[in-house]
Amino acid sequence: MKLGLLGLAAFFSLTPSALAAGPSVQARAYLVADGRDGHVLASEASRQKLPIASLTKLMTVLVTLESAKPTDLVTVSPLAASIGESSVNLRAGERITVHDLIEASLIQSANDAAWALAYHVGRGDAGRFVRVMNIRARQWGLADTRFVRPDGLDVFGHVSSARDVTELARIAMRKPLIRSLVDEQTETISGGRRLHTWNDLLGDFPGLVGVKTGHTRAAGWSQVAAARGTGVTVYATLLGGPTRAQRNVDLATLLHFGLEQFRLVQLVRPGSIYARADLPYGQGRLDLVAQRPLRYSARVDQRFIERIVAPTAVDLPVQKGDPLGEVRVFDGGRLVARAPLVAARSVESPGPLKRARWYSGETGRNVWSWLS
Repeated sequence: MKLGLLGLAAFFSLTPSALAAGPSVQARAYLVADGRDGHVLASEASRQKLPIASLTKLMTVLVTLESAKPTDLVTVSPLAASIGESSVNLRAGERITVHDLIEASLIQSANDAAWALAYHVGRGDAGRFVRVMNIRARQWGLADTRFVRPDGLDVFGHVSSARDVTELARIAMRKPLIRSLVDEQTETISGGRRLHTWNDLLGDFPGLVGVKTGHTRAAGWSQVAAARGTGVTVYATLLGGPTRAQRNVDLATLLHFGLEQFRLVQLVRPGSIYARADLPYGQGRLDLVAQRPLRYSARVDQRFIERIVAPTAVDLPVQKGDPLGEVRVFDGGRLVARAPLVAARSVESPGPLKRARWYSGETGRNVWSWLS
């Protein structure tokens, strides 16, 4: 069997025009992105360095999970217990699991829980913990981000951007534990503490799966959210909304806009002939077809390139359905889909007599060609 690249062609684009302009919202900055690859669908002042309040806690939890197990017990330090504003009223000397503190940090956005985690992982030194937060920010390309505290309360120099927060949320949502918690509206943890989310869109916006809210005087009403559509997850980050109600309206607008930029398209058509391979002994050519449809949630401005990798000739016997190549679909240089190509029919290997006749015929044709 001889393999070769048989096809290279522009497959299609959904529309020749660019994406529609982003919606108008009341915020200092925003960004809407395709959750699969971070492709920006719309943005405004997305690189502006701004306070981000409790959106910080996404990094706090990520750094915690690098060094601590959810079942680990934390002894709450007096300094953590003294942190106010949003809290779960931790008591100095209390022992509580990392899991419960993560729940409190993500659902209730509890500042005392975030500090308890920082002191625990930092072995009594919250500054050491924050340094790791900043190291991770640099490693992950969050160039607009600098952390000063593990909770995100207002302090000079503690900033990020809509772009960085969106990427941070995408990284956080790769963690199963985080994914399982950020779509919870209520939960109960140690001491009978009842947690309540600040994420008003949960249970209200279809397909919403998280991720984190934040509010301080300097940061305004901010949130990064993720919503699932058909085959795609869209992220929207809004920083500096004027009120909680306006943040909710504007964030829903951004998510709706993002989801509307996608269409479910059929990249591979079942039964279609994508290639033909030569058969030995003069038996013609074998059609190679796609066995199953392959659908993909594509951006409306997306252009695809289709590459066919298949044999130019095959050996016998061949059974119908035998895999003999594949279709690869690219968005630029990024592989977005692949599907096998299979034999459209069965072809048996000819017997000795038939092969002998074919060789005899080939010899005669070659002699005649030489004489002529």
